[in-house]
Amino acid sequence: MIRTLWYYLNLLVWTVWYASKAVIGGLLRIPNRPGGLYDECTRRWSKKSLWAAGVDLTVVGWEHVPPGPVLFASNHQSWFDIFALAAAIPTQMRFVAKKELGKIPLLAQAMRAAGHIYIDRQNQQAAFAAYDDAARAVRSGISATVFPEGTRSRTGELQPFKKGPFVLAIAAQVPLIPIYCAGTFTLKPKGGIRITPHPIVVSFGQPIFTQGMQYQDRERLMRETRAAIEQLRVDAIQRLG
Repeated sequence: MIRTLWYYLNLLVWTVWYASKAVIGGLLRIPNRPGGLYDECTRRWSKKSLWAAGVDLTVVGWEHVPPGPVLFASNHQSWFDIFALAAAIPTQMRFVAKKELGKIPLLAQAMRAAGHIYIDRQNQQAAFAAYDDAARAVRSGISATVFPEGTRSRTGELQPFKKGPFVLAIAAQVPLIPIYCAGTFTLKPKGGIRITPHPIVVSFGQPIFTQGMQYQDRERLMRETRAAIEQLRVDAIQRLG
């Protein structure tokens, strides 16, 4: 319980600190450049959150990621997937996040200032418009991260994938990088409050190239990505022992 209280205290302090810096940066129109204010705030906030939770993060397979903008597609079991991915990805990246995050005071304004993109999962037309925005951002040189399941798993198992992220990948015509975050579910499952500290692994797979793919290829891309994430799951869990 002491670790849980320590984590939430730190989460509050560091969220206010780094979100405020990002919001002020937005008001001052500080440019959104690689390695700049917004990238640094996101990365440090995530690393501080992992530290407060007593989590050791292991990153595997980053060498598979080609230079330039890509689309990262990860499983989603816990809030800690966000911290783990933001800490593990050293390049400029933005999340395609559910619109509910846009209701959290200060954090919502900070995410908008940093260029993160909100998805309304209940409104298909609005969701695809947001994916179009994300595709334009990726084509401009900023990588994006999506969670094809759409929401966190309540069991830790992979849920059915939504098609939208794969339409985004094809529209952007950039490599898709499958990812598996292992250990985050038992660290803090959906709906849980207590933190159970233990190591986690973020495993990056081989790129799936989308150049030349068209809209009708979205289901094939979805199946290929799911198979890659399933294999990464096996490898990552073995690493955790």
